[in-house]
Amino acid sequence: MKNIVEKYIYMFGIAGVIVALDQWTKDLVRDNLALGATWLPQSLEWLSPYARIVHWYNTGAAFGMFQNGSMIFGTLAFIVIGALIYYFPQVDKKDWTLRLAMSMQLAGASGNLIDRLMRDGKVTDFISVGTFPVFNVADASISVGTVVLLLGVYLQERAAQKEKALLDDTAKSGEVTIE
Repeated sequence: MKNIVEKYIYMFGIAGVIVALDQWTKDLVRDNLALGATWLPQSLEWLSPYARIVHWYNTGAAFGMFQNGSMIFGTLAFIVIGALIYYFPQVDKKDWTLRLAMSMQLAGASGNLIDRLMRDGKVTDFISVGTFPVFNVADASISVGTVVLLLGVYLQERAAQKEKALLDDTAKSGEVTIE
């Protein structure tokens, strides 16, 4: 049991905090705004063309894509969650970007899956920024997790290039030329 806890404490800790925030914010919106209603504090009224809270839902993927695909995306979420949980212990503990990205992906998939299962296939969305599709904390977690993953790949590539250059320089300085 201790071994399992050690393997997953990081992943489930991060994912748990994000899922709790996601579900709490969705509950706040559902409890305080009618479907389609918009809210923004009067002191921030100047932000209304750019950002606001709006109660909306979708039955598709993140950001409202592929509407009415709730069954497919629910099934896909189970597969993604299973794959993330399976592969997480195989990631090197030093690879913090991949571990963080996987935790955020797990949180996003889980947060939206909870909505699909508990709300008739409908995912509550409420963050509206400009003309960008309305989204929620789970969607943001998936997107930010993807950025973290890409950043990690970039940093690893850069480190590998530096190491290769250092090895090349070391090899060149140790070469002996015979004439």
